Amino acid sequence: MARGVGKSAVAHTAPPRIILGIDPGLDRTGYAVIEFPSTRVLDAGVIRSDATLLLPRRLVEIASGLDEVLAEHTIGLVAVEDLFAHYKHPRTAILMGHARGVALVAAARRGIDVMNILPTRVKKMLTGNGHASKLQMQRAITSTLRLPKIPEPPDVADALAIAWCASMLHRAGERVTDATSKTVTTMNLVRRSRRRLAGVVA
Repeated sequence: MARGVGKSAVAHTAPPRIILGIDPGLDRTGYAVIEFPSTRVLDAGVIRSDATLLLPRRLVEIASGLDEVLAEHTIGLVAVEDLFAHYKHPRTAILMGHARGVALVAAARRGIDVMNILPTRVKKMLTGNGHASKLQMQRAITSTLRLPKIPEPPDVADALAIAWCASMLHRAGERVTDATSKTVTTMNLVRRSRRRLAGVVA
């Protein structure tokens, strides 16, 4: 698997709390692994699918990338962007829903609890504005996590924000919206390279 720069080795020891934030998308799925309460970024980047492939194969690529992230870190909670009830572009929401389903299955296979968070709630908690722009979100998460530079692309910033938001909600005692109790044997999936975000991972 081809790797980018910016990630240090992470030992598979029991962490105080490690949260995986996922911003699902068919073209790009942003992901971020953050350790709390230190708010240290362990891993962040995007999983891309090949637009020339049919939908089922693209979903396999996303699943494979998420499997690699989950295999590398001892994740205690997965936080995933939830879907709105209404969208201006229904087709976009449907495609996002496919990628989101893949993320939920990846967590369920490992018996990891899932927290679903509406994007407006993430924006509100991070910026005070439930309709903040992508640039506002990028700047806010950069400041909050004391990152050396603004995360690019915005999918990574969103994943970081989702993970941070989940940590705040978890501390406040909010219960997860999906809980899994059984681990299903992981299928052997086709590997897909993922690009890590240089300059963000500790």
